[in-house]
This record gives sequence, structure tokens and C-alpha cells, in this order.
Amino acid sequence: MGKQLHDNICEEHIFSSIFNKHSKDLHNFLYYKFGELLNPKDKVQEAFIKLWQNCAKISPDKAKSFVFTTANNLMLNEAAHQKVVLKHQQTKPKMSTNESPEFLMQEAEYNDKLQKALANLTEAQRVAFMMNRVEGKRFKEIAALLDISTKAVEKRIYGALKKLREDIKEL
Repeated sequence: MGKQLHDNICEEHIFSSIFNKHSKDLHNFLYYKFGELLNPKDKVQEAFIKLWQNCAKISPDKAKSFVFTTANNLMLNEAAHQKVVLKHQQTKPKMSTNESPEFLMQEAEYNDKLQKALANLTEAQRVAFMMNRVEGKRFKEIAALLDISTKAVEKRIYGALKKLREDIKEL
């Protein structure tokens, strides 16, 4: 009978513990993979709402996989939607700052170089690199989150660093 209690995500305390355990990592994963423009916080919430709606069908050991897959799919749908919106929209943003034109030009050039270099990374390299360098996660933590070996994480990050160095020098 005790085992049935632990197999039911519909219990508020179990669902809450799953949310507390995985929501931050899920947000960071979505943020690193897709960026801030697609509202990763909203997608995390929607994924957990879908988990709650399907709580009777999903066991606790499958909950992490369910919310990560659901949130990833939500972000992919949003990205596709944004492409359609951008296709039909023309905007002319106004920029006014106190910095010199030279500084603004250098900043824009560097940002372009960085964005192009990051875009040239594979998705696996970019996710591992951002988790390590931006969030400060250790290789072991990243390996656990991505369900891969520590050596695979090392290879992804070192490969990303090598590729970034090459791409930034070329640009």
C-alpha cells in the first residue's frame, strides 16, 4: 500500500517535490537551448500543468522525462510560430544611447561574432557549454542533468571552446 502512495504524482506533496527538484534545471535547459525570447519560464509552467493534468498516467520516475520533453516541444512550437510572425512583420527599432558611435560599432561587431560562433556550435555543445560557463555547473552536474557521461560533457565543452576560438578568429 505504501508503494502505491509513492507512485501517484497526483499527491500534492509529491508533485510539489518534483516541481521543486526539476523546474530550475528545466528553465535553464530551455533558456540555453532557445534563449529568453521564447519565454522559457512560461513553457516550464505549461509543462508542469500538463504533468498535473496527466498525473494519474505518469509515474514519478518518468516525470522528469515527461516535463523536459513537453517543454522542449512547446518551445519548438513557439519557435515555429515566431518564424511565421517575423515573416509577416517589419519593425524599425529606435536606438538612442550615450555611447560613442565607435563603441557601439565595436560592441555590435563583437556581439555578432559571438552569436555567429555560438550558432555554429552543435546543440549538444551549446547546451553543455552554457550550463558550464554561464550557470557555473560542474561537469558531473551537467552529466547527471543530460543523462550522459562526464567524459561526454568534457568532450562537448572542450569541443565548443575550440570551435569558438576558431570561429571568433575567422570573423
